[in-house]
Amino acid sequence: MAEHAARRCCLGWDFSTQQVKVVAVDAELNVFYEDSVHFDRDLLEFGTQGGVHVHEDGLTVTSPVLMWVQALDVILEKMKASGFDFSQVLALSGAGQQHGSVYWKTGASQVLTSLSPDLPLREQLQACFSISDCPVWMDSSTTAQCRHLEAAVGGAQALSCLTGSRAYERFTGNQIAKIYQQNPEAYSHTERISLVSSFAASLFLGSYSPIDYSDGSGMNLLQIQDKVWSQACLGACAPHLEEKLGSPVPSCSVVGAISSYYVQRYGFPPGCKVVAFTGDNPASLAGMRLEEGDIAVSLGTSDTLFLWLQEPTPALEGHIFCNPVDTQHYMALLCFKNGSLMREKIRDESASRSWSEFSKALQSTEMGNGGNLGFYFDVMEITPEIIGRHRFSAENHEVSAFPWDVEIRALIEGQFMAKRIHAEGLGYRVMPKTKILATGGASHNRDILQVLADVFGAPVYVIDTANSACVGSAYRAFHGLAAETDAPFSEVVKLAPNPRLAATPTPGASQVYEALLPQYTKFEQRILSQTQGPPQ
Repeated sequence: MAEHAARRCCLGWDFSTQQVKVVAVDAELNVFYEDSVHFDRDLLEFGTQGGVHVHEDGLTVTSPVLMWVQALDVILEKMKASGFDFSQVLALSGAGQQHGSVYWKTGASQVLTSLSPDLPLREQLQACFSISDCPVWMDSSTTAQCRHLEAAVGGAQALSCLTGSRAYERFTGNQIAKIYQQNPEAYSHTERISLVSSFAASLFLGSYSPIDYSDGSGMNLLQIQDKVWSQACLGACAPHLEEKLGSPVPSCSVVGAISSYYVQRYGFPPGCKVVAFTGDNPASLAGMRLEEGDIAVSLGTSDTLFLWLQEPTPALEGHIFCNPVDTQHYMALLCFKNGSLMREKIRDESASRSWSEFSKALQSTEMGNGGNLGFYFDVMEITPEIIGRHRFSAENHEVSAFPWDVEIRALIEGQFMAKRIHAEGLGYRVMPKTKILATGGASHNRDILQVLADVFGAPVYVIDTANSACVGSAYRAFHGLAAETDAPFSEVVKLAPNPRLAATPTPGASQVYEALLPQYTKFEQRILSQTQGPPQ
């Protein structure tokens, strides 16, 4: 691959659930190389399914830490074999699946700092971990630890105000607490606890990399306002935890130069910088180049909202993280379980399984649907916790059915009104410069995007995000290099390809939906009170 020659670049890595992936991005922000190692397919000896092991209880989910180490060996050898010119790499950064944790055994730091370039990493690091199977984000075995943590700080809302989220089973603090309780010996032999992101950065540094503010916000341990570990939360999880975590750092920090191991084995330049790695969701925010006031909407199996926030108001739902590209600001994540499967069900029931019929219904019905509102949750929703289908007529009566075209518009308007209401609940406000970036399957349907533009009163753009965490990591590497000059992220990535405009708000849309949103909120509260019964 001679075309890689003499192209100065940054590498972006993604240590995700199912694979390790890398991209190389040149100074004009073109991706000119990508490669990956898929755990199930390429590293059969670890016996994972979907990159993980689900334990017998159905709740505990782990991944072998040495699988991640070996994946890095394999991908670097593939790059070397392809003729990739490592000498042109100015800096690298990366992303890790959020919440997962790695436990380095006492003495591991000495092994990391004295790696021999003659041997692969896996051979040298196999005795370096006190826990060989790391808990990952799919794990839901820590309910008792979650309740304990919330009680220790004065309840779920208090924890959310402090750390950006109420206690979640997958969040790292609760996983650490479980390991301390169930395996105190392994915990006492642990000298450092890394997130998957800072673990991967440590492999490149040849020493322990600090946890960054943004991924650190997914632990239920970091005070997101002050950006320091919460003593109350640390104390509720495990003893001596602060020294095992190290001090967190801004996400754009250069954490050091690459280890001499990579200089000697692969030909990286000694001056190649390692920029703090972060979580995959924050890295995707960077890859999509969100700016203040923007929203990204991923319309997939579940629908996810990424928000750029200035003044967050943490709630019992959603997550607020420190912003990975601007230390003064925040980002939020909201997940809605009833996404594309719900849209496909209503398409099958009301539009003869046809997307074009589905689109015709959206085109032929008016904005606001004549005041008819619907809630469609065939599986228990997360945001908010409701199940079932609920329809309300313009006269505010609950009804059992709508005409087929009204049903389709009620579904799509309801999904997007819910997103706007819950985003605003976390402190989000649509601004004159707001852009909505739509990704995922439903982003190919222009009529669905038109409703999205109308409900939010903002233009909708579509963007290719196949590698957003990887590409965002490469962008963040460039930002880390420029951060010493105080260049804002948006300036660093201005040459990147622009998203494509897909829909602009219909004139009069804002008046229609400003009137409907309070009504939608009222019905949502009514359904919630019916399903939850009287307060305890």
